Amino acid sequence: MTGQRYAVRLSPAAAKVLAALPEHAEEIVWDVVDAAAADPWGFGQWDAGGPEGEDVRIASVGQLSVIYFANRALRHLSVLDIVWLG
Repeated sequence: MTGQRYAVRLSPAAAKVLAALPEHAEEIVWDVVDAAAADPWGFGQWDAGGPEGEDVRIASVGQLSVIYFANRALRHLSVLDIVWLG
């Protein structure tokens, strides 16, 4: 996808998880969020049967998953949660 990147916002829950992560995991989170902001639909759909449809996505890399909502109209990417299995 080409064009303007999505602005990123963290939910309070995601910000809390991010603050507690070890430094190397935090770097991975920002790399994943950066990739998602460039192409929000480049990662899989969280729940294909969910009422939010295709706009709720999950980006997973190793032990890390970032769940986010892509708001097309506002071009915002809201990080809903971060899961670290480390």
